[in-house]
Amino acid sequence: MAALPLDDPRHLGDPGTPDFELVRYPFCLLNRTVSRYNIVIERCLRPIGVDIPTWRVLMILGEETPASIGRIAERAVINVSTMTRILQRMTDAGLVAGRPRADDSRVTEIELTTAGDETLAASRTAVAPVYAALIAGFTRRQFETLIARLDQLHANLGEL
Repeated sequence: MAALPLDDPRHLGDPGTPDFELVRYPFCLLNRTVSRYNIVIERCLRPIGVDIPTWRVLMILGEETPASIGRIAERAVINVSTMTRILQRMTDAGLVAGRPRADDSRVTEIELTTAGDETLAASRTAVAPVYAALIAGFTRRQFETLIARLDQLHANLGEL
């Protein structure tokens, strides 16, 4: 790829250039945003006894259930061994249950229990005001553009 011209602000986010500025590096900005988001969300979820990894699993299973451990790990961006420990903790708490997949007993499928459904509902209620505050400054078009650009970054990484 050819070097970006100096009048193109994208070059400031290139760690390979002497003009690099951390605040122009998209992944620094994304990491900073996610870190702050996790702090805020954790504060909302703590009173109902839910941590961030549990929240991720609840949200995934709220959308796709049952799901294999591997699929949950992939969607949560957590390695399988760590996800297995998270799911064991959630099983012990009565939030999820696992069973062998009907067509392949080597695969364990996880689904929410009644308590898991209730905890998911409480979690969604707890974090909904955060989401409302996050999107308040965006027009519909800006929000759609944001989602499209984040998807594009993700797709570009998949090509590496």
